[in-house]
Amino acid sequence: MYELVNQILSYIRGIWRYRWWILGAAWLVSIVGWIQVSKLPDQFKASARVYVDTTTLLQPLLRGLAVEGNEQHQLLLMTNTLMSRPNLEKVMRMADLDLQAKTEADTEELINELKENFSLQSAGRVNLYTIAYQDAKPELAKLLVKSLLTIFVESNIGETRKEQDSARQFLEQQIAEYEQRLVEAEERKTRFQQKNLAFLPNERGDYYSRLQTTQEQLAQAELELKIQQDRLVVLQQQIEDEEETEPLFGEEDALFDQPLELSSELDPRIAKLESNLDDMLLRFTEKHPDVVATRLTLSTLKEKREEELARRKRDAAAAGSGSAIIDSNPVYQEMRIVLSEAEADIAAKKAVVDEYKKRIENLSAAVDKVLQVETEEAQLNRDYGILSQQHQALLSRLESARLSHDVDVRSGTVRFRIVDPPSVPLTPSGPPRALLSSVVVLGGLVLGVLLAFLMSQVRPTYDDREALNTVTGFPVLGSVSMVWTNAQIRIRQRRHLGFLLGLLALVSAYGFVMFLYLTDVDPVWMLRRLQELANV
Repeated sequence: MYELVNQILSYIRGIWRYRWWILGAAWLVSIVGWIQVSKLPDQFKASARVYVDTTTLLQPLLRGLAVEGNEQHQLLLMTNTLMSRPNLEKVMRMADLDLQAKTEADTEELINELKENFSLQSAGRVNLYTIAYQDAKPELAKLLVKSLLTIFVESNIGETRKEQDSARQFLEQQIAEYEQRLVEAEERKTRFQQKNLAFLPNERGDYYSRLQTTQEQLAQAELELKIQQDRLVVLQQQIEDEEETEPLFGEEDALFDQPLELSSELDPRIAKLESNLDDMLLRFTEKHPDVVATRLTLSTLKEKREEELARRKRDAAAAGSGSAIIDSNPVYQEMRIVLSEAEADIAAKKAVVDEYKKRIENLSAAVDKVLQVETEEAQLNRDYGILSQQHQALLSRLESARLSHDVDVRSGTVRFRIVDPPSVPLTPSGPPRALLSSVVVLGGLVLGVLLAFLMSQVRPTYDDREALNTVTGFPVLGSVSMVWTNAQIRIRQRRHLGFLLGLLALVSAYGFVMFLYLTDVDPVWMLRRLQELANV
């Protein structure tokens, strides 16, 4: 960092040694540049302010349905429309500029010049623009602006009608497309409803209401079943009490004399085992494990059968004496009938409970499917609703377009209007001589600094021992300080004063030139006036 600072300071000292080169170059460039700037031809800018409805007919009709462009986009669209090649060719012919073009290259050059010199800018308000053209001839600039406006006004009426027709055609096309999409959406909804009819809401409600209703019905059915079961228990107890209190007399002997036909539930199994035993004896011996096991099982079953038959005979003997009498009892008979009806009701209630449980199981198992169906149904309804809303909006906009067309035809609505006609100011609008004069002075100073730096490198000097040692490669034993005499000091002071006066004179000259341009004083007139004063 220290070496870099020393190097920069060395460059500055070298430039300072040739400071007169800086001042001389600045004066030379400034004088020559100011003369050239003063000789630049005046430029006059003809301008006109116009109102242009840049919002096409489609934009208000499609507001809310499509993305709208910003102001910069509208300005670019206006520029491209105004500065199109056909319009510029018409402007060139209306101003007789085509007579100057001898070849195709000349024509192309004129068109490019027109496009560069024409400008379109926003005037600060919506749909208000300034059209300007800059040229050395004020009347030509005014004529060119007027010609461009004339062309645009003439083409505006036809373009408005075309835009209205294209707007209606566009809306009708969009309406037809949305109608087709609505039909397709309705067909999708119909197919979906037919496919998932069991999972969609109906007159009994949606899935959750049906599940809740079924659960409530199940609870009610279970309650009724419990009531019937309790009633059955009471009836059975009453019948048992009736049988115990009935007198035991009458026709006991006749009942016991009747033959008793008994059978057991074990008879089919015994018969089957006997058949299997016969088959095994045809294939195996008596000592075969299967034969032995079968005989043992058969013997056990027969013993159980005999025990069961004996128990039944005992029960029949105990109850048989009073059964005939009790059966003839009308109260007992009525109770038996009620008991049978209660048992039938219980069976029916059990069937109802089982049915409700089955329904709840089916509904609970279909919960994932129901959620999927509800999601798809919501998506279909949302899509259909959006399409229907856009379709209705387009129908409304189409009617608005028709009304707008009728209003334009009857009232002659203007979409292009000249606010300020083309005009040219008395004073030139360019070139920017004050800015160019400042650039000339700055350029002269920069050129002078570059020359001074170049001279310091061509004819270098060394301010310290380190720089001399670095350049020559020889060791430097010491340095001798400069001792200035009084005469030399006065000479240096006069030189510094002369440089300062020269620099102040340059700044004063620059200020005078800026005064002339900023106060719109003609420099040529000023020079003539100075000559007259000098001659006097």
